[in-house]
Amino acid sequence: MSHDGVGPRAVTRSAAFLIAGALAVTALAGCSSEDPAGRPLAGQDIAPAARERIADGGTLRWAVDTVPDTLNTFQSDADATTTRIAQAVLPSMFRMDARGRPVRNADYLESAKVVETEPRQVVLYKLNQQAVWSDGREIGAADFAAQWRALSGKDTAYWTARNAGYDRIEKVERGKGDLEVKVTFRRPYADWRSLFTPLYPKQVMGTPDSFNDGVRRKLKITAGPFALQKIDRADGEVALTRNARWWGDPAKLGKIVLRAVPRDERISALAEGTVDLAEIDPAAARRVTVAARRRSGNTPLAGPGGDRSAAEALHSWAVANGSDEEAADEEITAREKLRRAAARYARRQKALGVFEVRKSLEPAFTQLALNGAEGPLADERVRRAVVRALDRKDLAEAVLKPLGLPAEPVGSHLALVGQSAYADGSGALGDQDTKEARALLADAGWVEGGPVETKENAEKGEKGEKKEKDEQGKKEGDGEQAAGSEGDEASGDESGNGDDGTYVVGRDGESRTRDDDGKATRDHGGDDHVAQDGPRQLTQGGAPGAYAPKGSAAPAAAESAPRAKNGKPLTLRFVLPSGPGSDTLRTVADRISRMLERVGIRTDISRVADESYFKDHIASGQYDLALYSWPATAFPATDARPVHAKPVPAADGSLNVEQNYTRVGTDQVDQLFEQAVATLDDAERRSLIRKADSRIWAIAGSIPLYQRPQLTAARKNLVNAGAFGFRTPVYEDMGFLRKGAQGPTADRTNDAKPPTSTASDG
Repeated sequence: MSHDGVGPRAVTRSAAFLIAGALAVTALAGCSSEDPAGRPLAGQDIAPAARERIADGGTLRWAVDTVPDTLNTFQSDADATTTRIAQAVLPSMFRMDARGRPVRNADYLESAKVVETEPRQVVLYKLNQQAVWSDGREIGAADFAAQWRALSGKDTAYWTARNAGYDRIEKVERGKGDLEVKVTFRRPYADWRSLFTPLYPKQVMGTPDSFNDGVRRKLKITAGPFALQKIDRADGEVALTRNARWWGDPAKLGKIVLRAVPRDERISALAEGTVDLAEIDPAAARRVTVAARRRSGNTPLAGPGGDRSAAEALHSWAVANGSDEEAADEEITAREKLRRAAARYARRQKALGVFEVRKSLEPAFTQLALNGAEGPLADERVRRAVVRALDRKDLAEAVLKPLGLPAEPVGSHLALVGQSAYADGSGALGDQDTKEARALLADAGWVEGGPVETKENAEKGEKGEKKEKDEQGKKEGDGEQAAGSEGDEASGDESGNGDDGTYVVGRDGESRTRDDDGKATRDHGGDDHVAQDGPRQLTQGGAPGAYAPKGSAAPAAAESAPRAKNGKPLTLRFVLPSGPGSDTLRTVADRISRMLERVGIRTDISRVADESYFKDHIASGQYDLALYSWPATAFPATDARPVHAKPVPAADGSLNVEQNYTRVGTDQVDQLFEQAVATLDDAERRSLIRKADSRIWAIAGSIPLYQRPQLTAARKNLVNAGAFGFRTPVYEDMGFLRKGAQGPTADRTNDAKPPTSTASDG
């Protein structure tokens, strides 16, 4: 999970809404005979080139976020760089194709299929007879068995972060020959293709010590197109070199250097020529694009002599026109600094001209999380109102349209367009509807323009309570209106005389934003923050549980006024990261806040340090609204289950939320995941996954917004590398074009055509 990339049980849904959700699922399943998964919205953009056009040798310097703390992908502190290294140096039985679906990796597998289902599920792997570890030993059943034992969860001496799937295996054994591995499952497991990728040698998995510590900093035995040469933590680099024992197509590159470069320093690293490939943010992408377009028309910079003459001329002019020499010196110094800065910028732009931006959509999506553990969002009606208030199409366009990428909102919590399990399940809640959002809030007791009791007024009210009762006793039978009625409200003045002890929030049309220090700033709302629907009448007395007494009149412009209940305003804490690269999230959050204002929901935005954003806020539940991302997975029945599992009390009295940081879940969703992961029929499993997604939409714990953009700066002569989209990188095919070879002639943004290989073998 990433941010743009971690309480009490949720309120039980009404029977009526369960029925509505079931109808939505039925309609979804029967609406069309076409595959609802569709095709990916964007293909990979890697400048594809045939191997014969690529030079042999060369070093690719690839910017990454970190030098990893561990080389073991199954440990809790493994990160994206850990995965990248594993992809290049270790076996993978299956890899992802351009549609995000698992396909057999022929370098390691001749075949893999389910050969028995009764009385137990049995999968038979037939290995490539050339597949060997870098020490010369054949890859075989002993490696599979060692990995199963380490990850089964039975031996707690292994510090594993996950064991899903491995805990369902009963035994791993050698087949008819050395090249066959037979895996028998205790319980059916549909996502068996997710297992043994990556596969570590038995020397790593064989003992807890080697698993826990031995592979954190070194990996002596590998079996990929590259091998780990060294990790230099002082310089922040990981060096991979060609594997001499690799049996597949030999790597075109002689070396890959993964260099840790912070995101906000990558444009400088590109300009200085210290990296060849780097994921970048939209601002950096704009600079690279401009530089690439202007490169051929750049004018050479003036030489040192010309610079000196211009400075001297400026100084002489200043003195001749009445400036004293000291002031002239200060002026020339300031201008000279600006000139030098401009020249430095121009040189960097010229250096960036050798790069281009390759773009696609990342296999991950950004969502709005709604914390249902406590506060207003513990009420499902309020969560559903938030969903109905949002224009997800507008949010997607705000992020993706300026980048020239397809701007479609994500319609599933469990898959992305093109993946086999994808179907748009948002119909379980419905499209954006301001009127419906307001109705849901009213039904939950939140009154538009309802009064809010401040601390000062509460104290005043307590002191005057007895006096008020005495006065009411004297006036009994006089037919006087109750406090807070239309007549009383009209009698107040600006000084507060005649105040009824309440404050109606939002009359100033302001929203609040808090910085890292907790200081509040005001964002004055304009007409664009006000809903354009016609005014609606409140039921006399307000909604049940509202603070306003029966008979209170609705304030002016109630259709856009903030809501309140029992004297408290409907204000949600919106937590965002404040570090580099968070500009996009801030833009999205601002738009969401304006959309929520239109139905009477106010947001209090807090920007916190990146390092504390997840640990101290998301994982600990200290938020109402938050934006963060989840990766897409080809195995949602396994990987997405803990993200949506119903929280349950732990033995120590705490609440076990697994990875469900919204704290919203149901038994029915859990059951659908369990059924799906045990269903070997592909079509039936997809149906169960889509039903689970519709139920997840219905409880409104999180709202998928858009697929994340993937922007990569790459040297123009670097091929088969860039924005990979869904597809697993093919490291042996990356390289630099031969001298004299023309650039890629194929369309770099392939049309996401279906792969020729199949998603499974049998």
